[in-house]
Amino acid sequence: MTLESLVREFAENVAAQTDAIFQVGTDPEDKHGGRYIAAFDELRARGNEGREALCILLKHPRMDVRVAAASFLLRYRTAEAKAVLDEVAQRKGFFAFEAGQALKRWEEGTWALDPE
Repeated sequence: MTLESLVREFAENVAAQTDAIFQVGTDPEDKHGGRYIAAFDELRARGNEGREALCILLKHPRMDVRVAAASFLLRYRTAEAKAVLDEVAQRKGFFAFEAGQALKRWEEGTWALDPE
């Protein structure tokens, strides 16, 4: 897969997972979560080139996609990722909670989505 297709796979599956979470009566199986994590794993396997490709999602129109990308990019692009997470964490709702949790884990030193 190309870097662009992996980034698209990541974004589409984050969005699909979010849509499924908020849809009444959907199957709780987390197939989308596994897919976006697999896409990230493949991007990470390509080193900083893969991480750099994911950075485009820090400006994605969907907040859930921005938060997910920022959460995975905290080590690689700390300032930009924290800025995205800080902005979302100031809001209310599910994504604000997710952003706040990512920042909390980062500050605690327990964050481990993309270890060195």
